[in-house]
Amino acid sequence: MKKTDKKRKKRRTFRHLNQSDRDRIEALLGSGHNQEEVATILQFDPGAISREIQKHTQQDGRYVASSAQHKSNVKRSNSKYQGMKIEKDSVLKADIIAGLTQKRSPDEMAGRWKSEGRSKNIGKDAIYKWLYSRYGQRYCRLLCTKRYKKRKQKRGPKREMIKYAIPLAKRPKRGEHAEGDLFVSPTKTGVQRSGALVCVPSAKLLVGTMIANKKPTTMTAAVQYIHNQIFIDDLTLDRGMENRNHRDFALPVYFCEPHAPWQKPHVENGIGLVRRWFIKKGTNLMEVSEEYFQECLHILNGKWRKSLGYRSAYEVALERGIIQKIPAFGAGALLITINTLKVAFH
Repeated sequence: MKKTDKKRKKRRTFRHLNQSDRDRIEALLGSGHNQEEVATILQFDPGAISREIQKHTQQDGRYVASSAQHKSNVKRSNSKYQGMKIEKDSVLKADIIAGLTQKRSPDEMAGRWKSEGRSKNIGKDAIYKWLYSRYGQRYCRLLCTKRYKKRKQKRGPKREMIKYAIPLAKRPKRGEHAEGDLFVSPTKTGVQRSGALVCVPSAKLLVGTMIANKKPTTMTAAVQYIHNQIFIDDLTLDRGMENRNHRDFALPVYFCEPHAPWQKPHVENGIGLVRRWFIKKGTNLMEVSEEYFQECLHILNGKWRKSLGYRSAYEVALERGIIQKIPAFGAGALLITINTLKVAFH
């Protein structure tokens, strides 16, 4: 017989005593059976029956099943409570609150602390469990979602054809690829101001700018500006008409299939991060300044990402040569001026 078969035969399934088991213990003890006989009949370990009787025997020496079940239920309900691990550790709790205040997600905090070898590790699930409990619920407002349910994904409008579009399947496997897309103001507002965003998947680096409208000439100037900030080999876009002048982008451009946003998931995720953390869906982008948008990207690029081994996009981009230095955020840093795009806007 194989060793694994022997182990399977020796292994016993564990279960707690329930009301039915305790009723039978009371009846068997009342009829004169000893503890070993009770354990054999119930198919429990004799030690488990012995501990059960010792814990729940009353002062008059009788074992009452209903009383034993009540005491067991109370003990189990009080043994653990939601968010207990964090509530009992004041230092850990303070670190989590500080991280949330700095717009760090539970996932990145848990992963970073684990990679740093902290003595008291905690997983993202435990942090979320605490946040969703009555102890940490007031800090849920610091999460990017601020809600617990995901919205259903809606189908986008039908795309028009773009001339000379090279399909994504023909993109070389090697190289520093990037993905680009727009996020726009609500259609009902009639506002054309949008945000052009480019994501470099290998570093999760986000670079973008606000643009006055979705005209092809405006998009061309925006892409050229972004390209000057980072070192990439090509760009993947959707088939929106703002990309009609892709031949003027000064770098190779490849296009997703129609109605296939999942073919550029990294920039879609980047837009989602911007939307969840800072610029909520439905925001009129006329109210969003270029400086504020750059501040949002600066914060996101400094976040510790699980997919990057809990390093920031800036750290990985520097290592890969996508950027030469981490930009110093300020009133004049990484901001596209009105003069730069004046020709395109008009």
